[in-house]
Amino acid sequence: MFLLFGFKTVLKAQPGKPATCQYCRSFVHHHLEERATKFTLFFVPVFTTSRKYNITCTNCGYVSSISARQKRALELQR
Repeated sequence: MFLLFGFKTVLKAQPGKPATCQYCRSFVHHHLEERATKFTLFFVPVFTTSRKYNITCTNCGYVSSISARQKRALELQR
């Protein structure tokens, strides 16, 4: 029997928001990105193994990782 499995990383852009950058101290829009790693069986995603969130400053390009709890807090502030 031949079994084909692996992992696939999926990037998904989330709506960002204006905030003060930790690095350049500018109040600009930040982009939020979700990076999910999925287990695949015969090239079909079966389940998600990990999920990470990055927020990027549009002024200086500084990228910082945030937790799922911080991401939910950003969604509630809209």
